[in-house]
Amino acid sequence: MCGIVGYFGKNEALPILIDGLKRLEYRGYDSSGVALLHQSKVLCFKAVGKIVELEKKISEDKSPHPPLLKHALDPEQGGAKIGIAHTRWATHGVPSEQNAHPHSDCSGKIWLVHNGIIENYQQIKKHLIEKGHIFKSETDTEALAHLIEDLYDGDLTEAVKKALKVITGTYGIVVFHADEPNKIIAAKKGSPLVVGLGENETIIASDVSAIMRYTKQAIYLDDGEMVEIDANGPRIFDSFNAEITKDISEIEWDINQAEKGGYPHFLIKEIFEQPETVMNSVRGRLVLEEGMAKLGGLDAVADKIRNIDRIIIVACGTARCAALVGEYMLEEYAGIPTEVDYAHEFRYKKQILNDKTAVIVMSQSGETADTLAAVKEAKEKGVLTLGIVNTVGSSIARETDAGIYNHVGPEISVASTKAFTSQISILSLLTLFMGRQRDMSLVTGQRIVNEIQALPDKIRKILEADGEIKKIAEKYSKATSFAFLGRKYNHPLAFEGAIKLKELSYIHAEGFAAGEMKHGPIAMIDENFPSFYFVPEDSVYEKNVSNMQEIKARAGKIIAVATEGDEKIKDIADDVIYIPKTLEMLTPILSAVPAQLFAYHMAVLKGLDVDKPRNLAKSVTVE
Repeated sequence: MCGIVGYFGKNEALPILIDGLKRLEYRGYDSSGVALLHQSKVLCFKAVGKIVELEKKISEDKSPHPPLLKHALDPEQGGAKIGIAHTRWATHGVPSEQNAHPHSDCSGKIWLVHNGIIENYQQIKKHLIEKGHIFKSETDTEALAHLIEDLYDGDLTEAVKKALKVITGTYGIVVFHADEPNKIIAAKKGSPLVVGLGENETIIASDVSAIMRYTKQAIYLDDGEMVEIDANGPRIFDSFNAEITKDISEIEWDINQAEKGGYPHFLIKEIFEQPETVMNSVRGRLVLEEGMAKLGGLDAVADKIRNIDRIIIVACGTARCAALVGEYMLEEYAGIPTEVDYAHEFRYKKQILNDKTAVIVMSQSGETADTLAAVKEAKEKGVLTLGIVNTVGSSIARETDAGIYNHVGPEISVASTKAFTSQISILSLLTLFMGRQRDMSLVTGQRIVNEIQALPDKIRKILEADGEIKKIAEKYSKATSFAFLGRKYNHPLAFEGAIKLKELSYIHAEGFAAGEMKHGPIAMIDENFPSFYFVPEDSVYEKNVSNMQEIKARAGKIIAVATEGDEKIKDIADDVIYIPKTLEMLTPILSAVPAQLFAYHMAVLKGLDVDKPRNLAKSVTVE
C-alpha cells in the first residue's frame, strides 16, 4: 500500500528518494511528500496526485529559504545527505497536502513517515491536545510525531522506543530530529521495512524495489525491531531493546526486471513474461524419473506434511482464486480434504484445527496484512504453516514454518498476472509432492511432470493470438457488464477473469460457477450482457456446452476459451479463443492468459492507467 523511502549517506538524498518513490508507485497512492535534513534545518514538500506533482513542487519552489537550506536542493553544493519520503494511500483523512506525509511535531524538528494504522491514536491525540500540542492533519500518524516530541529528552532513539510502547496497531516508520542531524531511526511492526546497505550509505524502504538500483545487500527487519543509522552504519535493536546482529540477505531481483523493456505498460510485459515465469517457478523442482516434485523449502517439514489429513489455504483477491484451483488439485490427486478461506475472515471463525492440519498462505508480496495475521493465528494454535510467496525475506516468508518461493521477479503492475499463474504452478508442484507421499502412482506423477514442463511453450502459443484477442475486445468495448463462467478447475477462473476486467477496465463483471446460472444469474442475460466462458475439453465439457446453450437461447453473446481443435464450439459461441490441450488440472494456467489479455485490451481501449488502477494498491498492508 503506502511506500516509504529513507536515506542516510554520502550522496545527494533527494534524487534517490524520488527514484525510490517512483519504484513504489505500483503499490497504490494518492499523495506524496519528502523531507530533507541539512545541517539541522528541514525542507519539506508535499503534493496530491502523482509523484510528478511533487517534482513540480520542488522544481518550482520560489519560497525564500535561507541560503543554507537552499543547499539541500543544490547538487553543486552536495545537497542534503539525509531524507525521508512517502507515498500515501488515504486511510485517516482525505488525500490532501495537509494529510500527506512526512508529518511533523509542534516544533517542526521531528519528521516522520509511517505505514500502517495506529489504532489508539485518538486517545493519544486527545491527551496531547490537553497538554498543548497543536495538530495540523486528520491522520493517525501525526499523533506519533507529537508523542515522540512529548517524550523527547535529547535522545531520539530513546524517545522513539518509549513512544512505540504506548501505541497500539501496526507501523513501519522512519524518523529524524533536526537537533540530531547525524542519525535516522526506523522501526517495524506488521508493516514491512528493509534496510539496504550500500557503500557509505544506507537506504530504508518498504519494498526492495526502491533500493535494488543502489545495492544488493539488505537486512529485513522483523516485528518489534528498530534500527538506528548513523555514519557507522545501522545498529539494530530487538523488541527488548537489546542490540542484535542480523543476517545480510542478497537481493535476487535484477533492476532490469523492474523496467518496461520496450512494452507500453508493465502489465502487458508481465503477461508476456509468463512462459519464463512459469518455467522459473518449476525449474529444478521436477524429477521425471520419479514422477515427483523436489521442494527444498519443505525438506525440514516433509515428515509433518506426510501426516497431514486436512489443509486450509488462506489468501485474498487473485491469490484466493489460485487457491481455489489448488483445492481441486489437492483433493483429486493428493486425496487430502482442502478448504479455502478468505484471509480476512480466518481469524474471526472458530477454526477446528489440530496437529494434522496444515495452513497454506499465499501472497505475492508476502506482506498482505490479513494473510500475515492468519499465519500468526495458525501458529498460536500450533498448526503447521506453509507459505507460497514471491518476495524473498518478506514477513510471511519469515513467519511461516516452511514454504516455496515463486521466483517470478518483481510484479510491478497492481493487477496480478504472472504471480497468479505461478501460484497455480506452485500448487501443482505441491499437489505432486503430497500426492506422491500418498497414493499417487508413478505413472500419474510422470504424466503431470511432463505436462507441467510443457506449459511454457503452450503459453507462448496463446500469446501469439494477442492480436485476435485485441479484436475481440474491440468488438465488446462498449459493453457495460460481463458474466464470467466456468466449471470444476475453471470455476475459479470465472472469479479471476471477472476480477481482472473489473480492476483494469472498471466494467461491471461477475464470476459464476456455470451450474449456478439457472439458479438466478441467468435473469440478467440478454443481447447486451455478454458472457466470457471457460470451456476446455475436460470432464465437464458437455455440462458446459449445455449451459452455453441456455445463454444462447436468451440472445446472450458468448466469448469462449476452448481447446484447440474444438470446431463445434463455434456453433454456439460468437467468438472463440483457443488454448492448447493439457491435463485438466493445469487448464487454469492456460485459461488465465486469454482472460488477462482481454481485460488489458478492454482497459487500454478506454484510455485507462492499466498499471495503476484507481483506488487499488499492490500490497495491502492494512486490514
